[in-house]
Amino acid sequence: MKQTKSTKTNDIKREWHLVDVKDKILGRIASDIALLLMGKSKPYFVRNLDLGDYVVVINAKNVRTTGKKEDLKKYFRFSGYPGGLKAETLKELRERKPEEIITHAVSGMIPQNKLKAQMLKRLYVFAGEEHNYKDKFNK
Repeated sequence: MKQTKSTKTNDIKREWHLVDVKDKILGRIASDIALLLMGKSKPYFVRNLDLGDYVVVINAKNVRTTGKKEDLKKYFRFSGYPGGLKAETLKELRERKPEEIITHAVSGMIPQNKLKAQMLKRLYVFAGEEHNYKDKFNK
């Protein structure tokens, strides 16, 4: 009788993925990125280990949304002080910090558990075409 082998940490093989989000819909591409970060496509996937890959996202400032989200979708942050709740629309956030749009969307699609922070550490988002990880893809 064969036994199922449990996944060990030294069995994990991490790959690098380059994702160009230019003219892609935000929610659809964010779910694909979340799957890569979680490692759900790997045959040895288990929920209690962080098995995901590294993901480099480029052209974050050119990601698309449908409908009127550009003007109606709001992002909130709170400083912790009374009256410190800040709200801004998607358009304002795109001008100020376009990388945060992708990070926020992907963060909402990853399970809210202790592994979430580790998974998000492997997400690298860049507003334009240039990124610092070219040597990882030229192997």
